[in-house]
Amino acid sequence: MAKQIQAIRGMNDILPTQTPLWQKLESILRASVASYGYAELRTPIVESTDLFKRSIGEVTDIVEKEMYTFADNNGDSLTLRPEGTASTVRAGNQNGLLYNQEQRLWYMGPMFRHERPQKGRYRQFHQFGVEVYGIATADADAEVLMLSARLWETLGIKEHVALEINTLGDSEERAAYRDALIAFLEKHIDVLDEDAKRRMYSNPLRVLDTKNQDIQAILVDAPELMDYLGDDSKQHFSQLCELLDTVGIQYTVNPRLVRGLDYYNRTVFEWVTSSLGAQGTVLAGGRYDGLVSQLGGKDSPAVGFAMGIERIILLLQELGLDQDVAPIVDVYVTAMRAGCYPHAVQIAENLRESLPSLRVMSHCGGGNFKKQMKRADKSGAQFALIIGENELANNEVGVKDLRGGNEQQMVARDELAAFLRERI
Repeated sequence: MAKQIQAIRGMNDILPTQTPLWQKLESILRASVASYGYAELRTPIVESTDLFKRSIGEVTDIVEKEMYTFADNNGDSLTLRPEGTASTVRAGNQNGLLYNQEQRLWYMGPMFRHERPQKGRYRQFHQFGVEVYGIATADADAEVLMLSARLWETLGIKEHVALEINTLGDSEERAAYRDALIAFLEKHIDVLDEDAKRRMYSNPLRVLDTKNQDIQAILVDAPELMDYLGDDSKQHFSQLCELLDTVGIQYTVNPRLVRGLDYYNRTVFEWVTSSLGAQGTVLAGGRYDGLVSQLGGKDSPAVGFAMGIERIILLLQELGLDQDVAPIVDVYVTAMRAGCYPHAVQIAENLRESLPSLRVMSHCGGGNFKKQMKRADKSGAQFALIIGENELANNEVGVKDLRGGNEQQMVARDELAAFLRERI
């Protein structure tokens, strides 16, 4: 017997028992962005490696350790996309969508990072993201946060997530702060671990979000980025806070929040939860005004976020909010005798034509009536339709309520569609 082939570690199957919850979440996501007027963009999962090196930054964990990179037959270096923003900017530049224009876009699909798999962190994972281009003012930052807050309310998890925000200023302000932070860290070199020492000169702001408690203790006295911001950056952040206050979105200003990607400037934010253990960030993003020009386009301000779909699924399950999912089948059609089967098939097809949204499953494979009814119940259908010789003779259909416990009743064939429309 041949050895059974297994899925690649950290790349998971989503089984038929799981996909209804995914489909429900995806439909809510689509409806949420539609209510704000955002348009969908779909990009390839494979891009040039240089795209991510130039956007994310070569001195980041993603580029240094986590990307799935390979040479194709032409010798070009290609990478499975580890995140969605760089691909969105590349597509926008290439197709003339960004320069001197406003765009509100969204995407959804698989991403890939080679990291140690654990609950809520996988090698193939799925992200949903929104991107706003061409608007430099704080109202765009507020809009993407309002969109995300409305999403939590729709999903019923508003009370289980909290918003943290910060500002990184512009590149010149951040450079001045960077020098001050390096000088501070050099005075405490003996406390720094190897990871912090490696980041200290290449990406010192990442030291601020270290999990090392000894380093966190000394960072209490570190210089504050807010002290290095100019009036424009301070005003932008103040306007964002004012808008969030106006619409009643609660938030915490976290001066240690810097995000892990090099392209962020000014606003950064994270929605976090305490219900998923170590993987507490469920949505994150910010402003990246320089990324479009960094990737070869003409200057265009931008702001957006990405959300891990697996983590939202886990959160819904953890909170017991994964039960209210519609069954795959509404109606299961049975035939009491083999000679009744062609009539059962015709009745099922007529229902699909009359009620296109109705999910109708026809029994296949023969078997006695008791077996058919067991399959009807297992399908999750609300109603089983029973077609036998008596029903055919009277031009009727037997309708059995599988979930409500009501008595089986006979319904005229020409009234069947109306009967089911009222009840499903």
